[in-house]
Amino acid sequence: MEKLSRFTGAWFPLIVLIAAAIALLTPDTFSYWGPAVPWMLAMIMLGMGMTLTLADFKNIGRRPLALMFGVVAQYTIMPLIGYLLAVLLSLPPELAVGMVLVGAAPGGTASNVMVYLARGDTALSVAMTTVSTLLAPLLTPLLVLWLGGTFLPVSGGDLFISILQIVLVPITVGILLRVFFPRMVNAIVPILPFVSVLGITAVVVTVVGGSADTLLAVGLLLVVAVVLHNLAGLTCGYIIAKLCRQPVSGCRAISIEVGMQNSGLAAALATAHFSPAAALPAAIFSVWHNISGSLVAGFWSRREPADHVANKGELTRNVGR
Repeated sequence: MEKLSRFTGAWFPLIVLIAAAIALLTPDTFSYWGPAVPWMLAMIMLGMGMTLTLADFKNIGRRPLALMFGVVAQYTIMPLIGYLLAVLLSLPPELAVGMVLVGAAPGGTASNVMVYLARGDTALSVAMTTVSTLLAPLLTPLLVLWLGGTFLPVSGGDLFISILQIVLVPITVGILLRVFFPRMVNAIVPILPFVSVLGITAVVVTVVGGSADTLLAVGLLLVVAVVLHNLAGLTCGYIIAKLCRQPVSGCRAISIEVGMQNSGLAAALATAHFSPAAALPAAIFSVWHNISGSLVAGFWSRREPADHVANKGELTRNVGR
C-alpha cells in the first residue's frame, strides 16, 4: 500500500486526467455519484487531521507575522482574482461562482510537499494550510456570499454548515484519533496519499460526468481561466511575501500556498450548493495546480536559498504530508 501511495502521488495529475477523459466519454457512468462527493472530501479531511501533530500547532506561533501575511494573501488574492477573471472572460454564472469558490477555498495539503521539494519553508507552509483550513468555515462562506453572490444566489449559512461538516468535524476527529489511538493512526498514515488521490479522482469524475455538455461547450476558455488564476496566485503570493520582507524560503512557501487551493473542497461545495457545472473550475484546478506546482518546485529545487539550511530539520518531518 505504501508503494501504491507513492505511485499514485507521483502520477496524480495523469491519473486524474485519464479518469476525467473517461468521465467525459461516458458521463452517465458517474452521474449518480454527486451525493457522495461531500463524504469523499470528509474522508480526505479526516486524513489531514490524522497527520497533524502538536509540533504543527507550535509552528503557528513561531512566525506570526509571516503566517499572517500568508493567510491574508491566501484569502484576498485568490478570491479577487477568481472574481475578476470570471468578469473579464464573461464566464456563465455557474462557472463564475465556481471560480470564486476555488479562490475562496483554503490552501491544499499537496502544497506542503511542493514547498518541501522547492526548498521552501515547509513549517510555514504546514502552518498556513492548517490555519487557512480552520478559518474556512468563517471566511469561505463570507467571500462566496460577497463575490459569488453577484452571479447567483448564495446561502452563506448553508455553506458554513457544509464546511463545518466536511472540514472542521473530520479534522477534529482525525486529531483526536491521533491523540488517543497513535498506533492505529501511524499504521494508517502511509496509505493516506492513496486515499487522497482516490478521493480527488472520484470528485473529478463525478463533476466532469455531471457537466460534460458544459465542459465541451466552454472547455478551452475555462482552462485558460483556471491556468491564469493559478499562475496569478503563485506570482502575487511571491511578490507580497517579498514586499513583506520575508526570506527566500518564506517567499517560496507563501507563493505555493497562495497558488495551490483545496480544489476538492471547492468542488464538493459547488456540487452540493450549486451544480456540477459550478464545480468544473475546481475539477480542472485540481489537475493543473499539481502540474504547475511540480514545475515550480522543480525549478526552485535547483536553487537553494541561503536560509534553507536552518529549516531542514522541520522540512524532513513534514515531507510525508
